[in-house]
Amino acid sequence: MGIDGGLETGLRRAVRGEVRFDATARALMTMDASNYRRVPLGVVAPRDTEDVAAVLEVCRAHEVPVVARGGGTSIAGQATGTGVVLDFTRHMNGLLELDPAGRTARVQPGLVLDRLQEAAAPHGLRFGPDPSTHGRCTLGGMIGNNSCGAHSVAWGTTADSVRELSVLTARGERLRPGRDWSGAPDGLRTLVEGELARLRTGFPDLPRRISGYALDALLPEHGADVARSFCGSEGTLGVLTEAVVDLVEAPAAHALAVLGYADESAAADAAAGLLPHGPLTVEGMAADLIRAPVGLPRGGAWLFVETGGASEGEARARAEAVVRAADVVDALVVTDPVAQRGLWRLREDASGTATRMPDGTEAWPGWEDCAVPPARLGAYLRDFRALLAAHDLRGAPYGHFGEGCVHVRIDFDLLTGAGVGRFRRFSEELADLVVSHGGSLSGEHGDGQARAELLPRMYGAETVALFERAKAVWDPDDLLNPGMLVRPARLDDNLRFAVLPRRPVDVAFGYPHDGGDFRAAVRRCVGVAKCRTETGGGSAVMCPSFRVTGEEEHSTRGRARLLHEMLAGEVITDGWRSTEVRDALDLCLSCKGCRSDCPVGVDMATYKAEFLHHHYAGRRRPAAHYSLGSLPVWLRWVARTRTARLLNALASIGPLARLGKRVGGIAKEREIPRLAAETFTRWWRARPPAPEGGGSGRSVVLWPDTFTEHLSPSVGRAAVRVLEAAGLRVLLPPTLLPGGRPVGDGASRAPTALLRARRAQVCCGLTYLSTGRLDRAREVLRRTLDLMEPVLEAGVPVVVLEPSCAAALRADLPELLPDDPRAARLAAAVHTFAETLRRHAPHWTPPAVERPVAGQTHCHQHAVLGDTADRELRESAALTGTLSGGCCGLAGNFGFEKGHFEISRACAEDQLLPSVHAAPGDAAILADGYSCRTQLEQLSGVRARHLAEVLAEQLDREEPE
Repeated sequence: MGIDGGLETGLRRAVRGEVRFDATARALMTMDASNYRRVPLGVVAPRDTEDVAAVLEVCRAHEVPVVARGGGTSIAGQATGTGVVLDFTRHMNGLLELDPAGRTARVQPGLVLDRLQEAAAPHGLRFGPDPSTHGRCTLGGMIGNNSCGAHSVAWGTTADSVRELSVLTARGERLRPGRDWSGAPDGLRTLVEGELARLRTGFPDLPRRISGYALDALLPEHGADVARSFCGSEGTLGVLTEAVVDLVEAPAAHALAVLGYADESAAADAAAGLLPHGPLTVEGMAADLIRAPVGLPRGGAWLFVETGGASEGEARARAEAVVRAADVVDALVVTDPVAQRGLWRLREDASGTATRMPDGTEAWPGWEDCAVPPARLGAYLRDFRALLAAHDLRGAPYGHFGEGCVHVRIDFDLLTGAGVGRFRRFSEELADLVVSHGGSLSGEHGDGQARAELLPRMYGAETVALFERAKAVWDPDDLLNPGMLVRPARLDDNLRFAVLPRRPVDVAFGYPHDGGDFRAAVRRCVGVAKCRTETGGGSAVMCPSFRVTGEEEHSTRGRARLLHEMLAGEVITDGWRSTEVRDALDLCLSCKGCRSDCPVGVDMATYKAEFLHHHYAGRRRPAAHYSLGSLPVWLRWVARTRTARLLNALASIGPLARLGKRVGGIAKEREIPRLAAETFTRWWRARPPAPEGGGSGRSVVLWPDTFTEHLSPSVGRAAVRVLEAAGLRVLLPPTLLPGGRPVGDGASRAPTALLRARRAQVCCGLTYLSTGRLDRAREVLRRTLDLMEPVLEAGVPVVVLEPSCAAALRADLPELLPDDPRAARLAAAVHTFAETLRRHAPHWTPPAVERPVAGQTHCHQHAVLGDTADRELRESAALTGTLSGGCCGLAGNFGFEKGHFEISRACAEDQLLPSVHAAPGDAAILADGYSCRTQLEQLSGVRARHLAEVLAEQLDREEPE
């Protein structure tokens, strides 16, 4: 289907919201969280119901289908389409009314579930259903799919919480579906009353029957509930514009009983027997889904059984009663909310972590949520495992065991004809297996394209024909989401992988976790959309630019989608030269948050560097790539010529500073940081020898990164003070680079090598990596490895004070030079400041600072290095409190680049600045990253310090005179 110019013109004239037919908008909407891909003609973000009506009128005139879309987290393909996509998340996302007394809320379809929960919580209320995607799924999408979540054993499905809907039909009729035939389209009641016997006998009676249309809700004994019947219709009957939903009373306290069983079958057999205890959840997970079962009791599978109460004691008592009633291998009861959240995170991230087998093999949805009667679950899972084995497939079941609903990702080969054929055969046999156990093909996520073709196996041909008749009553022109539920597309058509190149793409990084294949790296994003959470909180970093703009193209998922379409070459046609991809990546801060926060480990910072490397190959780059990207070179020249004071003076002259920033592509709002008059290494060479007995323990090499060396040498001096006080002998890296031709391992052994040696300095290559100058980064890193050869041979730990530099050495170095064994050796030798003290001075006790702390954990430390050692060091130094998560927004070169200042500041205002402004007056403001410290100083006038500086200052206070 080509792009219809008349359609676009008509929509622009009729709609007040955004109308986009550009390649970026279309590429972003080609996929949801399923295996499927459809390319839309355009995307409309309606502002209100009148806009929706206008879109339907124009599209009907042009005979173009319409697909309603919320958060795009659907797993069966129903949020994709070839016509016009309605994006409700931009404008129609409000909570219109909250009635605590009546326990109801009136919402728009684009409202994210967590926003409703936050508004209801102060009144002791909540919306019952809570899918694991609660931070980004929308109420409209939940109604469209009849979503459930972990608490459905207590509060049911979304349909159980819907009171009244506001719906526009494809022909523009405005209906308000509710009970007693309220809001029914003409002909629906007649259709139902002619099929009462079929409706009373043709629908399985189980709590998680989501497949097909819920026409049985229209039976008189069920209240002729048109709203309930509409739920789960996947946007095929009408377009939802508002909903009145019921809220439930939230328990004042929760306890979590974690029950360990020998295997998943034992856990499944036990789940139904726990329901009489009135739990809020009965969730199951097996060991093959848990990479590191930290905090879990012994067992090969676990049930998470949540209980509630008016007090912690009451909730705990109920949880302990569950434990007593359960025949378990081991168990624990958790009442601490923080510990509970940590355990629940294991479960919520399963939809992402399940996309990779333990050996790294890709796994996919498609049979994500079948449901059987809870009492049949154990038997079903045993048969399911046998069916997997018969097809030589693997999967890790998990999910809502208390309601017989199982989620699973399976390692289908969806890249070859033979693999797709096996996918079809398995799907057909599994459908029959589910039906044989009295189950539903979908128990939560809907049928979409993944299962609709197989509905006759569950319902029979006559009931499916009844579904088609019901669709014709609501949507006689088949305008709304055609190909879903009735007259469906084949389950093995439109697979999103089919458009990718058949051969690997030539790339610079090694992509070791993806078999060296950039296509596989891009395939990592399965659309879970954790990057689309609108608020930070906790230690989360991902995705700072999306939280500022709210634009899909500035989310990790959006960028991954654009890269996918770049490789596909259909919507984005100019490959690595794509301006669409370039512009989307422009606001990526390279914070690496997605590397750890994304459940599937998408690494957009690396993908951005890769893209920039190819995009600018043989072409002039932006000025900032030279001014900021070559920062180590410029600063070394300043040090050699000893012109730091002169440059600082020139930078203080307004016209000269403005000229320099304009030439260098630097944001006019930024202050040019002052250079240190004395570099760290010059101080090192001039310092007196260590005192007798000081630093006599294990040797460590302190890495003089560019920031410590030229911009904040006080951090290096403080680190030396603390490391030596801890008994360590501090050395600096070699600076003599052997001359001549390298031999074998990169270090020349010729006797005359020293005569031809030259001075050089180590560098992690960070600024070249972040600007995509990967050829230059390789040169710098190879030179660094040559310099570090003696250190690597001696096995001396390398202490890196700047988190971004440590992360570059630990992660980027071995991925950029995968064939050089020295790269992995240096990466393994890198330690942060706190890690060095913990591992190599374990018996040293730091000075007691006895102050609260505020500030931020560096985003690269969070994502790559971890901060366990830092938290332990702060605790042992009597530094109390926690640091905020998020990204400071300066992010190396990002916040200095022209055009980025407002986004940079907004990122800082998300978590960092509020945490510092709320800190007590005597708090130590900590920020180990130079960018974080600079951002704080420039935006709020607050001077933050590296942890080493705080400890060194206390050591100096305690030193006897």
